[in-house]
Amino acid sequence: MVRREVDIAELVARYDVAAPRYTSYPTVPYWDESTWSAGQWARHVRAGFRNSSSQGVAIYVHLPFCERLCTYCGCNKRITKNHAVEGPYIDAVLAEWQLYRNLLGATAIPVSEIHLGGGTPTFFSPAQLQRLMEGLLRGSNLLPNPSFSFEAHPANTTETHLQTLFDAGFRRLSLGIQDFDPHVQRVINRWQTEADVRRVMVDARRIGYTSINFDLIYGLPLQTADTVRETIAASLAMRPDRISFYSYAHVPWMQPGQRHYTEADIPKGKEKLALYSLGKALITDAGYRDVGMDHFALPEDALCIAAASGGLHRSFMGYTDRYSPLLIGLGVSSISDSWTAFAQNEKTVETYKERVNRGELPVFKGHVLSDTDLRIRKHILDVMCRGITVLDMATEQAAPILRRLQPMVADGLVDVDDMRIRVTSTGSAFLRNICTAFDERLHEKQYTQPLFSSAV
Repeated sequence: MVRREVDIAELVARYDVAAPRYTSYPTVPYWDESTWSAGQWARHVRAGFRNSSSQGVAIYVHLPFCERLCTYCGCNKRITKNHAVEGPYIDAVLAEWQLYRNLLGATAIPVSEIHLGGGTPTFFSPAQLQRLMEGLLRGSNLLPNPSFSFEAHPANTTETHLQTLFDAGFRRLSLGIQDFDPHVQRVINRWQTEADVRRVMVDARRIGYTSINFDLIYGLPLQTADTVRETIAASLAMRPDRISFYSYAHVPWMQPGQRHYTEADIPKGKEKLALYSLGKALITDAGYRDVGMDHFALPEDALCIAAASGGLHRSFMGYTDRYSPLLIGLGVSSISDSWTAFAQNEKTVETYKERVNRGELPVFKGHVLSDTDLRIRKHILDVMCRGITVLDMATEQAAPILRRLQPMVADGLVDVDDMRIRVTSTGSAFLRNICTAFDERLHEKQYTQPLFSSAV
């Protein structure tokens, strides 16, 4: 196929459309709940557990509480300054974990990964986090070199938080920074200083943390090339092991907090892509390597090593350096993955706790993957994690996938050699768009209401 001469502005105009982030396939809006039930989910959990003895189980715990609303945030959260909520919520999470232990019937659960996300995990006191970890690890069998990580707000993370979680086995933390510019921080209501971050970094390095990630976001309201340049320069001066440079997801129909600013405040299209290109250049020029979509790591970091060896994986926890056949999500709104099925927990704290207290797994919806789903899931994972996949012409999906890819081939986003599809350097900025070519459920069912944020 002859490639068109297309400049970046034209590519942005063409591909600046709503698209999933593909932390799963099928994506949540396209789950078919008619083939799913809580009982069926339990059967898939047991099957996933039987397949997880060597790789171990991954555990994600959602800790939803925050003291203040960050207006950009798209996560499930509960805003409160009442720290009396901590104990009952930890009780519910540990009770839910016991329900899964009873379901699996194993004397020792092999655990490979634990991730604490939010909300703000460091909203919880060190003592409550210690109690959580003691409950999760009691009766568990840690596999060699387990990966324990948590998300932290630099402004409220204390040395005691860091030491307590280190003693529980954590060696990785992710600091939510987003942007250091005071004007951007004001409009997104997210406050932390460079001094806050530097304090946490110094304490964490001294205690022994070996992998520290900075979360940065491009496309935030009031961001400019200068604010992005200054934020990244300040971040690079502290030399984190990883940098996640995310695209801001503007979904005010789902997150009313994002209505605190207007569309006119938000960089879009070519302007937004220019912010990403600037940030990526600054980060890679500093010695970080491009690892999948929006992620960068130093060459010696485990994420970079996994990408080089073909072991990179992507799940609801984002990019990881290992694959676990069974991911159990604990806490309100958490999503679990047995590879062949998904399940999501109740989305409100009250309903979640009520169901756990009744002795029920608090799942309320899910999806059982068909054989076609599993094939497509593998292709999307290969594109997202390795930038290459190979189609099987014998499958019924190959022809429509190739047809959808043709414009992207012409635009220089992918190369197609027979059935081998490879993402180009230009295409790496359009991974979400490329994955839509494989997404059968997206093309089968078109919704009239908006579902996803812009891909660019």
